[in-house]
Amino acid sequence: MTCLKGEVWDVAVDLRSGSPTFLQWHAETLSAENGRALLLPEGFAHGFQALTEDVELLYCHSAAYAPAAEGGLHPSDRRLAIEWPLPITEISHRDTQHPVLDEEFAGVAV
Repeated sequence: MTCLKGEVWDVAVDLRSGSPTFLQWHAETLSAENGRALLLPEGFAHGFQALTEDVELLYCHSAAYAPAAEGGLHPSDRRLAIEWPLPITEISHRDTQHPVLDEEFAGVAV
């Protein structure tokens, strides 16, 4: 993931079952100016918050897009406790439909 225009706060969440960092998150500021990129290993969820009005992102994937394999997490999930840098004022309809994690969620096998 890299930012070609503008600036985003990019988050990766570890969903790997049995991982010592299970459900922990890490974030980086990506911008056209700083040229940083974030590599998301298999078993991690991904989200971002635009920090500027006009943003362009580039995703490179290791496999073809498979809609049936797509899932998601609610960005305000208390169990994840992601500390978004700005208040969440706009969110896509798709993202509002993602459930919060229940206590039985034990991760994904990779």
